[in-house]
Amino acid sequence: MPAAASAAIAPREVFERLSLALVAGTTATDADLWAEDVVVETPFAPPGRPRRIEGRSAFLAFAGPSARALPVRFDECRPRAVHDTADPEVIVVEYELAGTVTTTGRRARASFVGVLRARGGRVAEWREYQDTAAMAAALGGHPS
Repeated sequence: MPAAASAAIAPREVFERLSLALVAGTTATDADLWAEDVVVETPFAPPGRPRRIEGRSAFLAFAGPSARALPVRFDECRPRAVHDTADPEVIVVEYELAGTVTTTGRRARASFVGVLRARGGRVAEWREYQDTAAMAAALGGHPS
């Protein structure tokens, strides 16, 4: 994407691209979605999962195998609310992911809150607060 065009892309539009990539299953492979120096944080990640990843190459190296191992196909990403902040690069998004567990055919939903910083038309920072209990239940497990 041309630099002049990407500079004008607002965080809401970047979240829309992120949402479409989640449903398409390409968030872990779409390098153009993520800034080179992106920081991805999941403060409530389950044990054994990183809570912070720095840099696009490190994120893609982690996210690709992680996404392939997750037996879920995301069918819908539905924003519940998008909150602007005093910083024009940052929004807070409450959203819900709906998907199908590919090993069982079970459909499930989980709620999330994301804090997104967009810069140059890409995700520069992404902090995601996950409903780990709902995710574990959907996969037939129990939260740790």
